[in-house]
Amino acid sequence: MKVPPTSETLVQVRNLSVAFGKGEDKKLAVKNASFRIGRGETVALVGESGSGKTVSALSILRLLPYPQASHPSGEVFFEGKDLLKLPDRQMRDIRGDRISIIFQEPMTSLNPLHTIERQVGEMLQLHGGMDDAAARTRVLELLQKVGIQEPEKRLGAYPHELSGGQRQRVMIAMALANEPDLLIADEPTTALDVTIQAQILELLRELQKELGMAMLLITHDLGIVRKMAERVYVMQNGEIVETGDMDDVFKNPQHPYTRHLLNAEPSGEPPKADDTRPVVVEAEDLKVWFPIKAGLLKRTVDHVKAVDGLSLKLRAGQTLGVVGESGSGKTTLGLALLRLISSKGPIAYVGKRIDGLSQKQMRPLRKEMQIVFQDPYGSLSPRLSIGQIIEEGLLIQKPQLSASERHERVGRALTEVGLEADSQDRYPHEFSGGQRQRIAIARAMVLEPRFVMLDEPTSALDMSVQAQIVDLLRDLQKRHDLAYLFISHDLKVVRALSNYVIVMRKGRVVEEGPAEQIFAAPRQDYTRELLAAALNLTAKSDRVA
Repeated sequence: MKVPPTSETLVQVRNLSVAFGKGEDKKLAVKNASFRIGRGETVALVGESGSGKTVSALSILRLLPYPQASHPSGEVFFEGKDLLKLPDRQMRDIRGDRISIIFQEPMTSLNPLHTIERQVGEMLQLHGGMDDAAARTRVLELLQKVGIQEPEKRLGAYPHELSGGQRQRVMIAMALANEPDLLIADEPTTALDVTIQAQILELLRELQKELGMAMLLITHDLGIVRKMAERVYVMQNGEIVETGDMDDVFKNPQHPYTRHLLNAEPSGEPPKADDTRPVVVEAEDLKVWFPIKAGLLKRTVDHVKAVDGLSLKLRAGQTLGVVGESGSGKTTLGLALLRLISSKGPIAYVGKRIDGLSQKQMRPLRKEMQIVFQDPYGSLSPRLSIGQIIEEGLLIQKPQLSASERHERVGRALTEVGLEADSQDRYPHEFSGGQRQRIAIARAMVLEPRFVMLDEPTSALDMSVQAQIVDLLRDLQKRHDLAYLFISHDLKVVRALSNYVIVMRKGRVVEEGPAEQIFAAPRQDYTRELLAAALNLTAKSDRVA
């Protein structure tokens, strides 16, 4: 058991600057940032994407891509030693042992070729000198401590065989394997369901209390800061613009940017429910079952019932919100309605059955049925320019258009989503996350669809950018009378966009009804659990004027 929290300084960062590039191309990502972390204390580094949070934290561990990155100024003291000046060998002894990190995306941080036992055990063998048997015993203990069910069965598993929450728990086990003095948690819950978020944050608090370690929490979500941090540093454009105790910063923010962050959450009203509007998409007793095969002959012994007997109607100008945890069947439902995966049960689009149509027969309808994916960076080809990405659908669906007509339509679509029409020659990596999502929306809208499936379109974005995207989607819906199927685990965004809500769990509908009823008076325990987790994470004592 480690010592309880004290006011003793563990890490002191002084006038840290981080630059990328060389000569005239050198750009400062962090400018003279100073902050400290006491033993056993939780400090939050808060700001939007590009503010310098992660770069500052990675500088502590010297994990930046040197020599492309450099430090024009600054010192990072850990127990009196300047980490920026330590020899590489001494730094390796500290990294992963005395100071550990949990990265934002566990799927890309874990090695897909190695088992969970090997990846967690590597930390123990590298820093603790354990043999295989001792490491295995300790790995089991760690997996149990972080809440992995039946850890013995998970030792031989690979990352892709675990859920998002389980992968994040494995990352935590790796980070805590050697009981570090400082844990850096870089957006540890961004891509997780609200209930899993709550579990992970509670787990981190319990482990911090047990081990007496300090924590540097990097996040753009001020609801998480309220729940976890004692002191807050707010970053904007590489500079720390405000600092103070958590309560003081929340109740009496001094800097306009802090007030902007506190007020940045989706607002406004969804479209009014109107049962007289024409039905665009309808499904009855829809089922998507995936066979489980076993034995030498690979006979089907059971099924994974991803969607199990679901019925719905989606009308023009309306938004149907589908909520539930990962694995509940939300995305599978959307893919089935778009006829991108096989299903059973009638599906009608504008009154005509489409469930029996072949891929070739479905092709003319694709321009009217579009999709916006969760990850805007992963869904846009890095090899194509923005203009090429958006016009791809026009080349297939409207081959009669000339090159100049396509160029004009692409420019019009970009303007409609709030981007410059002359940005068509730029590439995805040249845009921010919010801008990339606008590009993904433009790609869908350029074909003038009637039905759009929105699959977690805001979950990877900053809070203020989420609010902008919600406003954009609402405006486009009103302008073009669009029918939205909005899939999300973020209930704040669902409430701002949806007039009807379906709550899914394990492929089945737990509860459904008008959004006002679901949010004001949920009937089922599961729905109440989802709402409690979401509101607990985002509760604010005061709205900032």
